[in-house]
Amino acid sequence: MIPASVIPVRRRAGRLAVVTAVAGTVFIAAGAFWLSFTALADLARRSGVDVGQAWAWPLIVDGIIVVATVAVVALAGQRGAWYPWMLLTAGAVVSVTANAIHAVVAADADVPGVLAASVAAVPPLVLLAITHLTVVLTRPAAPGPRDAVVPDVADPAGASSGRELAASLRSQGWSNKAIARHVGVHPSTVGRWFARPALTGPEEEPA
Repeated sequence: MIPASVIPVRRRAGRLAVVTAVAGTVFIAAGAFWLSFTALADLARRSGVDVGQAWAWPLIVDGIIVVATVAVVALAGQRGAWYPWMLLTAGAVVSVTANAIHAVVAADADVPGVLAASVAAVPPLVLLAITHLTVVLTRPAAPGPRDAVVPDVADPAGASSGRELAASLRSQGWSNKAIARHVGVHPSTVGRWFARPALTGPEEEPA
């Protein structure tokens, strides 16, 4: 078990790493979105869309990638996850294909079409990957056994803090088993906490 004094330091370091990673992914996603946006908007203009409306087409195409990616992560493991996956796949195919077509149409005559299409396909693919990474990084991490801290069951104040922490985690949707592993007590103890909140510390069972 890791000492309780080490856990806050580790959690602060973990949060700092996540914030840094999210900031980097957002920056990269913004660049990828801008490159894809300008290419698709120009393709829309070349295809006859009015100049004042051409900007909406890349928002629709790349916007569905972002929204569908968030939905895929949110619905992971659920029965309805197939629909955002379908939208994500369709949006990615349309975006990559449209960027490649624009590159071939707009490229100089001395630039091979395959090279132009390959370079143009990178921004929408990066947008897809980096959006998914950003959503994963911002999801709350599941508790692990190494994060468990065994409280002093002989100390009523410690027991009270354990119950308060358990109540907070329960309100976030954690299961009794996960709470017990995180707090460092037996699952039956957590069950009694919620069944009889006034239960005192000496009746707890060790983890």
